[in-house]
Amino acid sequence: MIWFAGPAVSEAWQAAPMSYDLAVWEGERPADDAAAARRFRGLYDRFMDTEGPAVPPSERIAAFVAALLERWPDLAEDDDDTSPWSTAPLIGEARGPLIYFPMRWSMADEASAHAAEVASSMGLNCYDPQARKLRP
Repeated sequence: MIWFAGPAVSEAWQAAPMSYDLAVWEGERPADDAAAARRFRGLYDRFMDTEGPAVPPSERIAAFVAALLERWPDLAEDDDDTSPWSTAPLIGEARGPLIYFPMRWSMADEASAHAAEVASSMGLNCYDPQARKLRP
């Protein structure tokens, strides 16, 4: 049987978020959200959107990922479907001083709040690209 979704259903499905992304990086805290957006874009272009070899994550970013994985397992090790992460291994989303990682929409509030708290406690910047805002 073939199902066809009309335009209204297709548009609603396309508008429904599937994951929520956060960016966390090392460095001075940007002065405002606009400066954070520029800094994120620069880091993304340099470390993520490149044809060059992947730069291994910095020690601080690796420690950030380890702290996140203390609360929720890596997706590849999540036998009970409790992990908020949408990718595995989570450390695979880290390059140099930046990690840009997705999480399940259904767990985004709790997981992003925790990630922002952990980032802040480690002196890292946390940026929400969907809202275009620094997280406290």
